[in-house]
Amino acid sequence: MRLIFRLFFLTISLAGLAFALSPAHAQRRPDSLTMSCAAAKSLVDRAGAVVMQSGPNIYDRYVSHSGHCTRSEETIPAFVPSADSRVCFAGYTCREKEDVNDP
Repeated sequence: MRLIFRLFFLTISLAGLAFALSPAHAQRRPDSLTMSCAAAKSLVDRAGAVVMQSGPNIYDRYVSHSGHCTRSEETIPAFVPSADSRVCFAGYTCREKEDVNDP
């Protein structure tokens, strides 16, 4: 009986490992270069916050408004290349606020 349980758990473990290593398991980021400017902006507006790729190994988190940033961050307008525009306003990025009292 112990052998059956060991084989069962080994089978489940191997199946989980195979799934984790499969290409289908890896999540792809939306790519601004494959969508229109309007589609990229719409994606950010609908999701509120999204990590989007804008080139090979280039990605950032884009937000629709400052409510998706922490209290110590502010929004900065963000532009990405898209399929139909080299400069597309996608939304905003969150960046740490500069301390004006810091010398």
